[in-house]
Amino acid sequence: MSLRHHILVVEDDFDMRQLIATFLQNAQFNVRVADNGQAMREALLQGPTDLIVMDLMLPGVDGLDLCKELRSHASYAHIPIIMLTARSSTLDRVLGLELGADDYLAKPFEPVELLARIKAVLRRSPQEQLHALPSGAATDADETPATYYFEGWQLNTRARQMHSPDGVVISLANSDYQILQLLLSRPHRPISRDELLEHAFGRERSPNDRTVDVCVSRLRGHLESDSRQPRMIRTIRHEGYMYNGELPRATSHTPSPLPLHPPTP
Repeated sequence: MSLRHHILVVEDDFDMRQLIATFLQNAQFNVRVADNGQAMREALLQGPTDLIVMDLMLPGVDGLDLCKELRSHASYAHIPIIMLTARSSTLDRVLGLELGADDYLAKPFEPVELLARIKAVLRRSPQEQLHALPSGAATDADETPATYYFEGWQLNTRARQMHSPDGVVISLANSDYQILQLLLSRPHRPISRDELLEHAFGRERSPNDRTVDVCVSRLRGHLESDSRQPRMIRTIRHEGYMYNGELPRATSHTPSPLPLHPPTP
């Protein structure tokens, strides 16, 4: 069975679409292409998809709305998304991250830079860990607790989902999951933006890079009763972020869809 990853490229410009597809095929990826939202939906039904490269400006439904649609769909919420944006469009990049994109790349870009971003995002996905290791080898997921219980919430590290105190299941973008998992694994200890970015995206932070801030803002929107005055995820000035809630309890059991009480110590 082939271990080549499956990439879906959603881009309406024919030349750009062919350029990306050809480059990724030469890099040993299986590639499918789509030029709009409907074609993307049809392509997703044709086989497995490990990552989506999506242009922001698409005819009909744009990339932001498609990203939001994918994140709300149980079958596709786990698929990493790299958004391609217009040069200097900072607002579009932030919106893309807020709606669930795992990373972004501004046009024009070098194909090798896109390839590096794809590899970095895939490297942090559960599927990549299984591809990369021989049968029987331990993965990072094996060493990570299956469930964190904190403040009435549960983080299922296998499905990369949060369960709210009311039993609502929230599928997390890969980057959001990576940041929350790292914060929970080191409670009450500040973690720098640089370390969070490296952990979640596999790259160094550039000047004025708000990627981590957007991910934290999105997590606060889920977790905090008032995201303007956050209590669980605090900003530590000149340092980064810190999980400041009750000490998480970690178990090897995955959560049920219904609320569970934390295990008795």
